[in-house]
Amino acid sequence: MDVIKDTLTFLADNVFGQVPILIGLITLIGLILQRKRFEDVFAGALRATIGVVILFIGVEVFTGGLTSFQTVLASAMGTEPPKADNTLADFLADQGGTIALVITVAFLVHVLIVRIFPAARYLYLTGHLMFWISTVTVASLVTVAPGADQLTLVLCGAGFVAAYWTLQPLWMRPLMRRVMPDDRFGFAHTSSLACLITGYAARPLGSREKHDTERLKLPRQLSFFKDVNVSTALIISVIMLAAVAFADDGVVREAAAEMDEKLSPWVWALLVGLRFAGGIAILLFGVRMFLAEIVPAFKGLSDRVIPGTRPALDAPTVFPVAPTAVMVGFVASTAVFLCCLGVFAGAGWFTLAPPMIMLFFVGGAAGLFGNVVAGWRGAVLGGAVTGLILAVGQWVTWGLYERTAPELATLADPDWYAIAWLLEAADPVLGDRSVWLVPAVALAATVVTLVLLGRAEKRGAAGEGAAPEGGAAPAKT
Repeated sequence: MDVIKDTLTFLADNVFGQVPILIGLITLIGLILQRKRFEDVFAGALRATIGVVILFIGVEVFTGGLTSFQTVLASAMGTEPPKADNTLADFLADQGGTIALVITVAFLVHVLIVRIFPAARYLYLTGHLMFWISTVTVASLVTVAPGADQLTLVLCGAGFVAAYWTLQPLWMRPLMRRVMPDDRFGFAHTSSLACLITGYAARPLGSREKHDTERLKLPRQLSFFKDVNVSTALIISVIMLAAVAFADDGVVREAAAEMDEKLSPWVWALLVGLRFAGGIAILLFGVRMFLAEIVPAFKGLSDRVIPGTRPALDAPTVFPVAPTAVMVGFVASTAVFLCCLGVFAGAGWFTLAPPMIMLFFVGGAAGLFGNVVAGWRGAVLGGAVTGLILAVGQWVTWGLYERTAPELATLADPDWYAIAWLLEAADPVLGDRSVWLVPAVALAATVVTLVLLGRAEKRGAAGEGAAPEGGAAPAKT
């Protein structure tokens, strides 16, 4: 039993938890299954791995500045993060082994479901979110069933997480088809709740054809805003300078000293804006590099191992489609969150902590999906929805994780909140024994959904293949 546990933990820590390795291995296997030449297999797997590494380097470049900016911004708004008796570090030290086992078992169950049900269609491959969703699920289960043993937590958590990984790319598929009409890959990110709300709410606001962010007509003097690198650097620098102007001088100087002790706070603010733009450029380059390898290589798995399957990938993979919409969503989400921060502080409800990294990725994704529905109006709405969800989510969810890791409420994406609220709502009927209802209901709902989707797809295929009255069946294109 210990050997199995150690093996599963090793896979979780060294394969599923390491996105470059996971993507590289899948690319390698896919190319081998396609019987490519050795040099093509070796080079393709290496390029995919390097592409993911470059993507994460880009993330590190701009999030480094955002972390310091978060502190300065909180000072400018006159707020301090809420205090917590329990910490995420303590929770991971206590339940880290359980979380690792949940990741591995859940992925095996997820692969099995996708293999059995063709309608499942997508294999969830966003490694770091596989870790966080498992962490959030275990924290929620520990809250509603504090007496559950490790085996119960692992099996119940794995069943629930596998259901989420299977269904999440599917409920995003209608919106993704607007972004990727060829359906090359799916969307696997925990911002899906904000993206879905945006997609439906943006419908009355217009159309992409008229208001697309990437086709906006600007005066000649403002034409430089069409260059996403220039506009990103300018917008973030202005926000940074405004934060520095109102923040405590000591806080600002301490943040600037982390980059260079001799640096002026004003110059530091400009450099953070420039680094942010540079990081985005690096991220987008890495995305293009690894997508060029993983998507065609995945055909080997799709043809020989899991027929008809496509990879479901992280949010940045769609950012190159409309980078301006991503920036609009980020700025709008930040503005709305800061308004909520002021309102909450003034009313004495809760002290919000600006989650700048989540505001970028979630706000950017929601902005992009809002743009494909209603152009720049949808992008603004996506950012507003994100800011509101993240603000209310922090306020409501902080107390739910009071006995485990309250920081999860401030690090969260919208889907994390949905999981916490769903399991909390089920708390009155759950206990150490009835906690088994969680995976049972989740997996049953997944199977029913996939069966219904499969039947609908068969009926659709039969309708397309049926001969029209008085003529031959139309050829499939």
